[in-house]
Amino acid sequence: MVGIKAAAILDAIPDPILVAGKGGVILRANPAAEEFFGMGQAVLKRNRLEDIAPFGSPMLALFNQLDEGSGAVSEYGVLLGGARTPVRTVNIKLSPLPDTPGAVVIQIEERSMASKMDRSLTHRGAARAVTGMAAVLAHEVKNPLSGIRGAAQLLETNVSEDDRDLTRLIVDEVQRIVALVDRMEAFSSPTPLEREAVNIHEVLERVRRLAENGFASHVKIVENYDPSLPMVLGNRDQLIQVFLNLVKNAAEAVPRTKGEIHLNTAYRHGVRLALPGSTERIQLPLEVTVTDNGDGIPEDLRAHLFDPFVSTRPGGTGLGLALVAKIIGDHGGIVEADNMTRGARFRVHLPVVQHGASKR
Repeated sequence: MVGIKAAAILDAIPDPILVAGKGGVILRANPAAEEFFGMGQAVLKRNRLEDIAPFGSPMLALFNQLDEGSGAVSEYGVLLGGARTPVRTVNIKLSPLPDTPGAVVIQIEERSMASKMDRSLTHRGAARAVTGMAAVLAHEVKNPLSGIRGAAQLLETNVSEDDRDLTRLIVDEVQRIVALVDRMEAFSSPTPLEREAVNIHEVLERVRRLAENGFASHVKIVENYDPSLPMVLGNRDQLIQVFLNLVKNAAEAVPRTKGEIHLNTAYRHGVRLALPGSTERIQLPLEVTVTDNGDGIPEDLRAHLFDPFVSTRPGGTGLGLALVAKIIGDHGGIVEADNMTRGARFRVHLPVVQHGASKR
């Protein structure tokens, strides 16, 4: 059974938590689970998981899978509701309870149908919101900017040295705006994503070399890779862009001295994405994490971290992570962010190449 201290911890967790034993018997429910399922703990403990979950619920399949001896399992975008509460879209994570044979901890992360699914899984909605704006800016802004820059460069040849500082300022600012528009233009590209078999470690090695010879020269980068990983089904150049952005964010977050970034890869059984309006599940077993030892993600920004124009640093454009979310979404994957005891961790889950299908 759950000890007193463990029970206090469960009660303090804002997400719905259930502890189930052999046969799906409910042993414990925290207050958030009572609210989610619309019944008190005493009532829940008189039921099994099959009594409170809809018929055919993925939660039951995941529980049975875990009960057969597999490790922790997760599924994203699952429809789940209580007997007295509406059906909602959630993420479910199940883990064996240490030192209690047969007991399983079930964590339910609530997601609203309209917004949180996009925000926490792929954030495609935020990326789409930028698409139209990017197309307009690229067409309506870059052309006059080119004229302004040309005029400033022409003036520079006919003014005094003191005035040249002003013309150079105009040129520099125009170039900065053009670079910003170019970054936004990436959101509006209509070209279908070309995917093939990609070695994720070659991608990360390229990112590490670029980082160590540039913006992360002051940072210690630690690698912990699983060499047995299969190939990723993805676009090599875009994946480099994704992890370059994540490593750059991490490098800007760590202290100037003793800053560290950890790059990890692993194969995670049981991580799946449920497609809205379909019974199909996409397997996302390949996990890449980028962890830093900075100050972490501010609590007031965590829910909007992947939205465009949201930045954790002064002067940031807030487009880097939005672009990361779009690219990973285009790959059919998931990107998540959370805080560690020290620093922040970004986790990317990607599909792998299936046997007999190396390109799509």
